[in-house]
Amino acid sequence: MIESITIRRLDGDAAVDALTRRGEQPEPALPQAILDRNAEIFGHPMTAHEVVERVVQDVHAEGDAAVRRYTELFDNRTLDRIEVPRATWQAALASIDPELRSAMEIAAERIRSFHQRQVRQSWIETERLGVFGQLIRPLERIGIYTPGGSAALPSSLLMTAIPARVAGVEEIIISAPPRGEDGISPVILAAAEIAQVDRVFAIGGAQAIAALAFGTESVPRVDKICGPGNIFVALAKQRVSGSVAIDQIAGPTETLVIADETADVELVAADMIAQAEHDVLASAILITTSSELADRIPAELTRQAAELERREIILRSLEANGVIAVVDSPAAAIDLANAYAPEHLCLLVRDPWALVPKVRNAGGIFVGEASPEALGDYTAGPSHVMPTSGTARFSSPVNVGDFQKVISLAAANDAAIAELGAATIALAKAEGLTGHARAIERRLRRNITG
Repeated sequence: MIESITIRRLDGDAAVDALTRRGEQPEPALPQAILDRNAEIFGHPMTAHEVVERVVQDVHAEGDAAVRRYTELFDNRTLDRIEVPRATWQAALASIDPELRSAMEIAAERIRSFHQRQVRQSWIETERLGVFGQLIRPLERIGIYTPGGSAALPSSLLMTAIPARVAGVEEIIISAPPRGEDGISPVILAAAEIAQVDRVFAIGGAQAIAALAFGTESVPRVDKICGPGNIFVALAKQRVSGSVAIDQIAGPTETLVIADETADVELVAADMIAQAEHDVLASAILITTSSELADRIPAELTRQAAELERREIILRSLEANGVIAVVDSPAAAIDLANAYAPEHLCLLVRDPWALVPKVRNAGGIFVGEASPEALGDYTAGPSHVMPTSGTARFSSPVNVGDFQKVISLAAANDAAIAELGAATIALAKAEGLTGHARAIERRLRRNITG
C-alpha cells in the first residue's frame, strides 16, 4: 500500500489564481544527480541551457565525432553504427508479441484514416485580372524524435510519422536514444516499420536534435523536427529553431477533468491517475461543481494507485502537481479551463456536448465518460502530440498541415496593372519604396504606349 494521497484543494479565487497560466519560462531546475553528472562531464557546474548550447555547438562543428562522444558520455553507449539497418526493424516487428503488433496496426490505421481528412489541396482560379491561387507542397525531409526515458513510446512515433506520411513527406527520419546492450527498443523499431518511415538513427538527447538540424556525415539535415523529449531535447529544439522548423516545445503532459455531481468518482480518479502515471512532472487537474465529489476523490486516488506498478510516480505527481478546484457552475469551470489551456480536456458531466462550443483553449477535448484521454493516447485517431504548458492558447496538435507548406501563386495580366497600379504605387510611396512604385509605373507606361 502507498500512503494516503494528499492533493491540493482550491476554491474560488485561489483556484483561478493557481490555474491561470501566464507563460513564465524559468530556468528549469535539474535534479542534483544530473547537476553533479554535468559537472563531472564538463568540468564545472552547468545549467540545462548551458549544456544544450555546448552540445549543439559541438555537433554543428564536429558532426559524427561529437554525436558519438556525447552518446558515450550521456547514454553510456559506444556507437559502432549510428544508423539502424532496416533489416533490424523488420526483425523487431517479427519478434514482438502478436497481440502488441495487432494493437499497433489498429492504432496506425485509425491515425491514418483520421488524418487523411486533413489533407489540403492546391487551388488555382482564373479571374478577370489574371490567375491566382496557392500550391500545397509537402516538406521534403523531417526528423522525428522518439523518447526512450522511463518507458519506450511507440505510440508517439505512430502519432507523428503517420500524419507526415499522409501529408506526402518524401523522407521521414526517426531518432531514438540507445538503451542498454540491445540498442533501440524493439517496440520502437517495430513501430518504425509499421509507420513506413525511411531511416532510423540510434541517437538521443540534445545531440540528436543538433544532428537532425545541421546534418552530420551520417545524419542528413532535415527541414523540420518533431516529437517530445526531456528538458534537454526541448531546449535543443528551441535552440535550433530558425535553422530548422520545429513542431513545439513540449512541456510535461497534463489533463484537466471537468466533472459534476453525475460523474462516476471511480472514472474521474482513473482518468487523473492515467495522466499522473506518465511522469512525476505530469499534472492531473480536476475542476468540479460538486463538493461531495471533491471530498471523495483523494481516497479513491489512493485506492486505485495502490494497485498500479507506477504508484510511486503517481503519488509524487499528484502531490506535487495535482489540483482539485471547486467552482460554482459549469460556466465557471469552462472559464477556468480556458484560462489553464490544457493539453487534454475531459468532460465528465451530465451534458458534455453543451460545454464543447464554449471551449476555446485545449489540445484535445474528450467528450463523456466513454471517451477517456487514455483512448486518445492510442487508438482514437487524432495525434496525441498536443500543445502543453498553456500553449493551446495559440497552437494545435500535430496534424497533416504541420508537414505541408503553402506557395502562393500570382499570374496577373495587363488589366491588373491598369486597375491595381495606382493603389500599388500609392502604398509603395507611403513606405518610401520608390523602386517598387517605378516597377509599376514602367508597366503602366508600357501598357499605354504599347
